[in-house]
Amino acid sequence: MRPLTILGIETSCDETAAAVLRLDQAGPHVLSDIVLGQAAQHAPYKGVVPEIAARAHVEGLDGVIAAAMRDAGLGYGDLDGVAATAGPGLIGGVMVGLLAGKAIALAHDKPLIAVNHLEGHALSPRLSPGGATFPYLLLLVSGGHCQFISVLDVGVYRRLGSTLDDALGEAFDKLAKLLDLGFPGGPLVEKTAQNGDSKRFALPRPLLGRDGCDFSFAGLKTACAREVERLGPLTEQDKADLCASFQAAVCDIVEDRTRNAMRMFDGVWGAKGRLVAAGGVASNQAIRSLLKALGEERGYDFTAPPLRWCTDNAAMIALAGAERLRLGFSDDLSFPARPRWPLDDEAARLRPSHKPGRKGAKA
Repeated sequence: MRPLTILGIETSCDETAAAVLRLDQAGPHVLSDIVLGQAAQHAPYKGVVPEIAARAHVEGLDGVIAAAMRDAGLGYGDLDGVAATAGPGLIGGVMVGLLAGKAIALAHDKPLIAVNHLEGHALSPRLSPGGATFPYLLLLVSGGHCQFISVLDVGVYRRLGSTLDDALGEAFDKLAKLLDLGFPGGPLVEKTAQNGDSKRFALPRPLLGRDGCDFSFAGLKTACAREVERLGPLTEQDKADLCASFQAAVCDIVEDRTRNAMRMFDGVWGAKGRLVAAGGVASNQAIRSLLKALGEERGYDFTAPPLRWCTDNAAMIALAGAERLRLGFSDDLSFPARPRWPLDDEAARLRPSHKPGRKGAKA
């Protein structure tokens, strides 16, 4: 296989990121990885403000790309292609990164690879040396997504279950906002929970014991809001106990749903295999620990990306671009930015303008 060197660009939410990656026979090698966060800009609002995020991408992206190329020690002529997130995400931010990718590809006569952000997360466990090999069962958990996916190959994905309402990361963030913990919320809930009593509040476990591997977190979120209303002014211990109880409920739900997903995965592929977690919530140590233990119990190898590649980053976008270019996929410069873009083929058939994994597909 001829080595491929790809510039990746990621601007789907509140991280402005660029990375350079080389893919060869030995696997992927991250040559540079720059992430410019926006937490300070969004903290006063206790959540991501799309207009602020888009403006910050405009202001920071040129410098981030220049730093990634400088750290890699390469010029644009050394690239084999440019990969940019084309969706799903906040449309203003996605447009900023995709337009930058198109401009670089056009100016230097390089292929453009329009990457599905979810595919970046799905392939991110392959960034590490000895990373996940196909096929594997993926639990994708982030602020906007919560899905079980059979990852069979590059561009070949089968969704087994998804959330019926809130994504798990969204539920973490809403609890943090409810308790006035700050932003970003997920890590702060996890930290606060360390000093709490996980048995103090009897919170619901939606869908626990049900067939399938769909999720539902709206009822759990509502139960937390009712406890806050019932308690009145909260002490720091109240907050810690509620965070601990919430996280314990989440872990019970994730364990139950993952067991079902494993049975579904085994039923299709006939053998126990690999369990992979990706996305920002995959950095939660309590969730990682239970998934590792569950994998050991069920005879699955458990893999998750290093923490820096769980949250949004451009290394995963560069890898997805390199893998797709290796298979002969590239995209026209007219490819549009998309606020919604399902990863799996079955969902994509409902939106037939782009079928992931189909060579020559155009927007």
